[in-house]
Amino acid sequence: MKINVEIDCTPQEARTFLGLPDFEPVHDAVIEKMTKLATEGVSAADMETLMRAWMPGMGEQWQALQKAFWSQAAKTPD
Repeated sequence: MKINVEIDCTPQEARTFLGLPDFEPVHDAVIEKMTKLATEGVSAADMETLMRAWMPGMGEQWQALQKAFWSQAAKTPD
């Protein structure tokens, strides 16, 4: 036995029928923010905040790497 059920409804109607939350206002706010960032550009402060959130401690590690590199570069060959 094979039963096929075809439902013709919009995504909004399906969410409402299934009792799922409506995230459309959140989606619209995110799209607006991303559009604003794309049109106005990203400031250095925004990038720094993102990088600190994505890679905590990376700044200190990068400084340590630079310090090690320069200390090796400053040594004179024997």
